[in-house]
Amino acid sequence: MASNGKKKKKRIIIFSVLGVAIIALVLIVFLGSKKETILAVQVEEVGRRTITQVVTATGKIQPEVMVRIAPEVGGEIVRLPVRDGQKVKKGDLLLKIDPQYYIAQRDQASAGLMRAEATLLSAKPQHGRMESLYKKGLVSQSEFDVAQADLESAKASLAQAEASLNQADENLRKTTVYSPMSGTVSQLNLELGERITGAQFSGTLVMTIADLSRMEARVEVSENDVVLVSIGDTARISVDAFPDKQVIGIVHEIANAAMTSGMGTQEEVTNFEVKVRVVDKEIALRPGMSMTSDIETDTREDILVVPIQSVTTRMPKEEPEEEGEDGQSGVVLASNEGSKSGNGKKKPGEVVFVVEDGVAKAIPVSRGISDDSHVEIVEGLEEGMKVVSGSYKAINRELEDGSKVRVREPRDKRKGAAGGEEARS
Repeated sequence: MASNGKKKKKRIIIFSVLGVAIIALVLIVFLGSKKETILAVQVEEVGRRTITQVVTATGKIQPEVMVRIAPEVGGEIVRLPVRDGQKVKKGDLLLKIDPQYYIAQRDQASAGLMRAEATLLSAKPQHGRMESLYKKGLVSQSEFDVAQADLESAKASLAQAEASLNQADENLRKTTVYSPMSGTVSQLNLELGERITGAQFSGTLVMTIADLSRMEARVEVSENDVVLVSIGDTARISVDAFPDKQVIGIVHEIANAAMTSGMGTQEEVTNFEVKVRVVDKEIALRPGMSMTSDIETDTREDILVVPIQSVTTRMPKEEPEEEGEDGQSGVVLASNEGSKSGNGKKKPGEVVFVVEDGVAKAIPVSRGISDDSHVEIVEGLEEGMKVVSGSYKAINRELEDGSKVRVREPRDKRKGAAGGEEARS
């Protein structure tokens, strides 16, 4: 019996120790989880500067004026006195098509005209005689009507023959093609002796004449950005073939109709073509060169700005209910005005985190234009405030209004300071 009592006491002691250990472990975990997290951030002062808003788009270099030569008649090319890249003047011979077939058509139409004229010459006296006899009552109405119809038919045949001859002459004239403008043969698709089809059968494109002294950049701008672009905006054009140079251009045309690709799919894209006239003539541009255009849509001087990454979004928070003057309670939203959508749901508002005494405070802001590094703050901040500028993870995910923070120097500055200490040592 004494042995059993000792065993029971031993078990009680063991379970008591285990219980105390478990409780201590739970307390440690609980107290550890309650420890407040301090986030390391970088800050930058709100300052003033001049920024330029830029819309970037890609496209091709093309001549402002370009004429595609596709003859209206078909046949074999028997003369082709121009070559690719050759300069031509308005009225210069570009090509000649074998005219033999069209000469035969012209001769046939000429013979038809002579036949129609002879028929009319014989029909007129016959009609005159029948008219005289009809007035004397010597022929019937039907006989006179036949003579009248013969005369009208002869006149119609003559008109048709004249039209056929005119068309034959026109087709023969079109076998010789002259340059409609002064410029350069920028593209030559066929050689001497090849055959082409006429324009009435989707005519063959023989060559392209372009005025290479007046070039433009044709770029596709998204539907969200095209509303920012205006006629007369300055553009800086970077041509892939000349990576170390830039040319200046001026926006001179914006398309009214959109160009949509991938319609009805998830890859659907809607763009508008914008034409930028190249005013810099130092670089010899060629049609079809790939390029990127930075269109400067707006410039503002001496404005409040913050780093572009400092502006983020947060859902508005509801503050505790407070009694109004009428004794009724209400809810106040600590966010931008208009934080509710049309269906009554709250929308994320744009905020900037400002550091004050080691605490991050979310301040709703209204922003204006931006460039590639800074954004204008129209409302919400004052010059000299310290806004959080990094890290990306802290700004976009971790920081909340009231978060404890620790300011640290950016990595490049820390390296610079370390280098200075090494130099001094």
